[in-house]
Amino acid sequence: MAEIKKVGVIGAGVMGAGIAAHITNAGVPVVLLDIVPEGAENRDALAEDAVKKLLKADPAAFMHKRNAKLITTGNIEDHLDRVADCDWIIEAVIEKVEAKHAIYGKIDAVRKPGSIVSSNTSTIPLAVLCEGMPGGFARDFLITHFFNPPRYMRLLELVAGEKTRADAVQAVRRFADVALGKGVVECKDTPGFIANRIGIYWLQCGVLEAMEAGLTVEEADLVCGRPMGIPKTGVFGLLDLVGLDLMPHVLGSLAGALPETDAFHAVRREPELIRKMIADGYTGRKGKGGFYRLDTSSGKRVKEAIDLETGAYHPAQKPRLDSVEAARKGGLRALMEHPDKGGRYAWRVMARTLGYAAHLAPEIAGDIVAVDEAMRLGFNWKSGPFQLIDQLGAAWFAEKLKTDGLPVPDLLETVGAGTFYRTDEGRPQHLTFDGGYADVRRATGVLLLSDVKLRSQPLARNASASLWDIGDGVVCLEFHTKMNALDLGTLAMVGKAVDIVADGYQALVIYNEGSNFSAGANLGLMLFAANLAAWPMIEDMLVRGQDAYKALKYAPFPVVGAPAGMALGGGCEILLHCDAVQAHAEFYVGLVETGVGVVPAWGGCKEMLVRWSASPLRPRGFMPPVIKVFETVGTATVARSAPEARDLLYLAADDGITMNRDRLLADAKARALDLVDGYTPPEPPEISLPGPAARVALTMVLYGLRKLGKATPHDEVVAKVLAGVLSGDGTDVTESLTEDDLLALERRAFMELVRHPATIARIEHMLDTGKPLRN
Repeated sequence: MAEIKKVGVIGAGVMGAGIAAHITNAGVPVVLLDIVPEGAENRDALAEDAVKKLLKADPAAFMHKRNAKLITTGNIEDHLDRVADCDWIIEAVIEKVEAKHAIYGKIDAVRKPGSIVSSNTSTIPLAVLCEGMPGGFARDFLITHFFNPPRYMRLLELVAGEKTRADAVQAVRRFADVALGKGVVECKDTPGFIANRIGIYWLQCGVLEAMEAGLTVEEADLVCGRPMGIPKTGVFGLLDLVGLDLMPHVLGSLAGALPETDAFHAVRREPELIRKMIADGYTGRKGKGGFYRLDTSSGKRVKEAIDLETGAYHPAQKPRLDSVEAARKGGLRALMEHPDKGGRYAWRVMARTLGYAAHLAPEIAGDIVAVDEAMRLGFNWKSGPFQLIDQLGAAWFAEKLKTDGLPVPDLLETVGAGTFYRTDEGRPQHLTFDGGYADVRRATGVLLLSDVKLRSQPLARNASASLWDIGDGVVCLEFHTKMNALDLGTLAMVGKAVDIVADGYQALVIYNEGSNFSAGANLGLMLFAANLAAWPMIEDMLVRGQDAYKALKYAPFPVVGAPAGMALGGGCEILLHCDAVQAHAEFYVGLVETGVGVVPAWGGCKEMLVRWSASPLRPRGFMPPVIKVFETVGTATVARSAPEARDLLYLAADDGITMNRDRLLADAKARALDLVDGYTPPEPPEISLPGPAARVALTMVLYGLRKLGKATPHDEVVAKVLAGVLSGDGTDVTESLTEDDLLALERRAFMELVRHPATIARIEHMLDTGKPLRN
């Protein structure tokens, strides 16, 4: 199987440029070409401007800005020969068959033998794209449909033709999975493939049913959001994000390709309101606004929503529906059975969507797992269509479809009173199209904790955390509180983990499959204690955290952290005490305690001082490490990717990065086992700090920021206390501070700040809004 070492992307629009950027995130060089703009002095302007936009994008397209240097720009007329040495060439031009055929001919004339060519088309079947192309081209050709934005949307739909060689499919699948972190779903060669075929139908149903039922956009998004396990953008918020002006093109493409009997045609309507919005420039977030907009005419940012009947905007409301309340307690079925307008709307939209998915599945996919995976990864649904039907009960769903006069798909007749998914002897299985069951396949190198749980019991468990045997003498410590916030139960399980692993296992991995590794210490518990003036309780929690993290650091076995998503505050600190970290590439980490008016006190300041003092990158002297940690911690700097975390020393130079989250646990386990032979715990550090002079210097920096209006009064209070910790308080460079000395400084500083009324206000505001208060 050929290795993909260089990639060409033809088309530097939003998708092509985004694909190019994400390929550089894997460390692979890219050639990015586009047409020559008419009358342009700079013939490479489109590709060059695309890279400039990528560097300014928010959210960032590059995991590190230096990755932009891996892109070579040019134009198709002058530089097509630059793709001659590319192993994979991706076409991402306009969705017109004629334009694609024209570029394929040019690519085929310059590409090297055995190179792979693919299209990023979102709707056009492969058979149509290959019409009239030479046999050699067809053997090297497939569809690779990325979702936007390519860095963040995990789905890659892969379509191979009858003539596509198997090793080309395998090479792209492997590269997309391991190097790009994609969930690769193989689709049959049908219009819209899987995710768009179902997702566009769902969006259309959501819009039309809301208009017909008289729901507001806020009510519709409330129902078609979190109660269904769908992002809170719901239907109308998602259309704003995608762009209303894109929808007519997608609808037209699908309508032209699908047979007249397809249920899609019944919902292929463009309401007059949407036509007018597009004509007036209200195309969503990229335009003047969409179904929602931000009104700044009053000097404030006021979120507004459109009235679906009149087209007028009004301040967005936070509706309350009894059906949504019922769903919080009773789940999806309680939502759909509820008689209010939200319940009726939920049923009308999802009855049609889930029925459509069940009807289409054998036509568009190899199994139901592919359908569910496509909707989870492509539209960020928490559960795919067949998983949702299982939540409802397949027999209940089929009976209700009959009662409402809606068609019952054959698959629902096949499953009967059973379920689409089941567990058999600890193995997850799915219903096949012929009515049997088959094991859910995992790619080689994938280890999921959810699978481990199906076949085993925890070694230990409390309400906050659990320990699991993941094989080969390795134990996994899993957090499972809300947001994986760390509390006394978590800390107790850390201590139990040290005891259990030391008594018969080889290594420990800290990992979970939540959206975030850990949002840090439980602020609610902290606020409760502060409001009671239970200061000894808070100090006890600090001591327990410090002791637990030291126990990990000096355990007689290797400890590997395996974070994904956010690792903030105490979640960052636990990683700083691990022997090694194997991080998911989408890793957002930082010591953010100053944002709520305190300082890191579970060893974060200590560990960052030790890291920066030992860094070969720092200038000589005692002050540079202190200044660097003061800047990072004092501004609550958060790395927005694993490569950025390495720059900030939240990750060490030899820590690993995994692109595909499904591979993270296996990679972390392998890293832990690599450390076992000859393992010895680290030596306790001693460090010299510059003392009072450094504290004064750091405080002067903050004073300047205060005068410029970039720091608040309480920022200055917190910074002075932080400066005391980092400078060593009353010590000087002739003295060595032990680890316990530094921990004592952290505790004292924390306890001083947590008593401050402004800190209490910040904690309350964070818990109420999820946002920091600048006071």
